[in-house]
Amino acid sequence: MTATPVETEKKAPAPQAPAGPDRAARRAERKQHKLSEQDTVPHGMRATPAGRIARGLLLTAAAIVTIFPFYAMVVLSLKPSAAVEFPGSLLPWPLTGEAYDTVMNAQDVPRWLVNTLVYSVVSVVGVLLLASLAGYAFAKKRFPGRETMFWSFLSMVMVPYHVTMIPTFAMIAKLGGVDTYWGLIVPTLANAQAVFLMRQFIQGLPDELFEAARLDGCNEWQIFHRIVLPLLKPILATLGVFVFLWHWNDFLWPLVIGQSTDMRTLTVGIASLQQQNVPLNVVLSGSVIAFVPIFAAYMVGQRYFTEGVTASGIKG
Repeated sequence: MTATPVETEKKAPAPQAPAGPDRAARRAERKQHKLSEQDTVPHGMRATPAGRIARGLLLTAAAIVTIFPFYAMVVLSLKPSAAVEFPGSLLPWPLTGEAYDTVMNAQDVPRWLVNTLVYSVVSVVGVLLLASLAGYAFAKKRFPGRETMFWSFLSMVMVPYHVTMIPTFAMIAKLGGVDTYWGLIVPTLANAQAVFLMRQFIQGLPDELFEAARLDGCNEWQIFHRIVLPLLKPILATLGVFVFLWHWNDFLWPLVIGQSTDMRTLTVGIASLQQQNVPLNVVLSGSVIAFVPIFAAYMVGQRYFTEGVTASGIKG
């Protein structure tokens, strides 16, 4: 008795799913991929095992040399008020926080910290706002004398700061800006380097975005607010970290414009402590307090900072 075609189809074994790639096959594939990547590197530039070890040792030594001053600053700031003896004073015992209590309970240090925060934060906001506006105008607007104005403004980078400090101080003094916040902040807002970076970044944005926005009825302020600023987040964070660092560590201009003790910043105040025979642990504890906001600002903007550096490298 012969089987019908239906019965033959029922009796046929179901096709099995193809087996997954073997572990050895996966290893071979990864090895082949690694070899293909190595083919793109010139033979003379490929790292040997000895070269990898030497590179690791060199990077470790560089990291230790870089971190050691910060370690010494923190450890010595936590030591009791006594003579410093090396290398015994660098051991992490005994530790005490009396120097930090002395600094935070001092009458002037909290005021210096507030002055530095106001100077740095307001300057960052002002520099980023003015630089982004100027960068957008120089990059995407057409007006007579644009290139001449831009390169004339950029030439300020080649002028030493000390040359312009005296006439700037004379002008601020005539306007009554000595020992004031606006006299401390306003002269630092015109940052030629920030304008140059903004202009270069905005110049790489496609013109089609701005043309489409104008066709949709957006005015220039709406284009800047809704299109330019969101795209500038990486470079704004990168530049913001640098500007905050410059102003937080600024010494010369706050020293010149702040004539009274109440208008000193942390850098000027800590330098004045060294002239008063203050113990070393107290001076270093003030330095640690001055360092913490800089480190915190970098950690907050680290992701955008990395993106901004990467984008700048690609565009360059």
